[in-house]
Amino acid sequence: MNTPPSPPLLVVISGPSGVGKDTVVHHLKQRGLPFHFVVTATSRPRRPDEVHGVDYFFYSDAEFLKMLEGGELIEHALVYNEHKGVPKQQVRDAMASGLDVVMRVDVQGAKTIKQLAPEAVAIFLMARDEAELARRLRLRKTESEEHLQTRLQAAREELRYLDLFDYKVVNADSEMERAVNTILAIIDAEHHRTHPRKVSL
Repeated sequence: MNTPPSPPLLVVISGPSGVGKDTVVHHLKQRGLPFHFVVTATSRPRRPDEVHGVDYFFYSDAEFLKMLEGGELIEHALVYNEHKGVPKQQVRDAMASGLDVVMRVDVQGAKTIKQLAPEAVAIFLMARDEAELARRLRLRKTESEEHLQTRLQAAREELRYLDLFDYKVVNADSEMERAVNTILAIIDAEHHRTHPRKVSL
């Protein structure tokens, strides 16, 4: 008896600033699995090691607002005075081709996507504790102490939304591969559900 393939998944990886969302997604990409990785649009300045169209789509405030007004984004949030959003068409095209779609968004974005697509698989990525998170933020050397404290306070508030997520994954220092393997195990298990998730956008 042939078992029909399960529908493609929409996997949302979220969590506070500094927990390692970008790094985890980068390691997922390196596995060479048949996923479509969504490229998020943002109005924040490009960091020296980032590539337009690969890490993010970098736009000016005016360009971003034009996309927003044109209804080209699935979700949009203003975070630390910077716009972020997920382009709509690339998600629909990837899912139509049968690929699982993986996206990284902030917690505000994850909340919006779960409202639009309740069947999305939402994963909350977190550090082992607040001290570990603060250490990572300081190591980035991109934050003033005041800005760092703002991000830590935001992380405390974002933890209150943990119940909106389907899974939580701890991305502890020196245990990146364990976090990546856990996410892959979640995706594999989701494809074995007796009642598959069916996402519509």
